[in-house]
Amino acid sequence: MVILVILVNTLISLILLYVAWRMWQLKQQLAYIADWLTAYESCTHIALNKAPENIYISQDNIYKLRQKNQVLQMQILQVQQIISLLLLGQQIWQRYFRRLDLTSGKKTVAK
Repeated sequence: MVILVILVNTLISLILLYVAWRMWQLKQQLAYIADWLTAYESCTHIALNKAPENIYISQDNIYKLRQKNQVLQMQILQVQQIISLLLLGQQIWQRYFRRLDLTSGKKTVAK
């Protein structure tokens, strides 16, 4: 009977030792995960801490770029108008001198 009690106690002790060992492994895994999450939270906090300020700066930069773009669009439009006027002037110039050539009796030779 004493041997049976010793065997049962030994078996219970081994089972509890195994449970304690598994709990210790679980504790180690949880500690690793907790450290990883803390590091991740720290990096996220650093990255997002200045996010509102960076967003405002980016919005201001976008506004400035749009203002510059409007000025450039106006300048492009002005250049297009100048080119159109020059082409119109060239056409009028060619027509005027052709008429002068026709009325003065000069013959032009086409190449």
